[in-house]
Amino acid sequence: MSVDTADALRERGIQATAQRLAVLHAVSSRPHITADDVALAAENEIGTISRQAVYDALSILVEKGLVRRIQPVGSAARYEDRVDDNHHHLICRLCGRVVDVDCAVGEAPCLTADDDQGYVIDEAEVAYWGRCPECVADGRASTRLDPAPRRGRHATK
Repeated sequence: MSVDTADALRERGIQATAQRLAVLHAVSSRPHITADDVALAAENEIGTISRQAVYDALSILVEKGLVRRIQPVGSAARYEDRVDDNHHHLICRLCGRVVDVDCAVGEAPCLTADDDQGYVIDEAEVAYWGRCPECVADGRASTRLDPAPRRGRHATK
């Protein structure tokens, strides 16, 4: 783990423990990683680490803005270290693959609500659902993995 990573933790008032460094390294090396996969990667890096230590590290990293937590409908929470912008995600209904996609329109929050009802909106969370290129190429179309509910006027078949 690099000194820069440890410094990033310290700059945010987080003690740079081996567990936290391993968790941050796991998230940095594999965007959209689940907590279970973070635990496996951290264990491979430093040896034994409790699930609670992983969850605690993820929690503080999210709280301090070093990691972003996303939770697509019907999926386990996922973690990424791309936190400096308001990007969105493409999610494959079949295999569960998640990839980043830049904002749809302009600056944050990227989208303007039809009626903000008096809210001062500073972020939009958008998930685009469909089939990834690999699933399309394989001809997979019928079996869904963790399907997202179809609602709203913009839902499509």
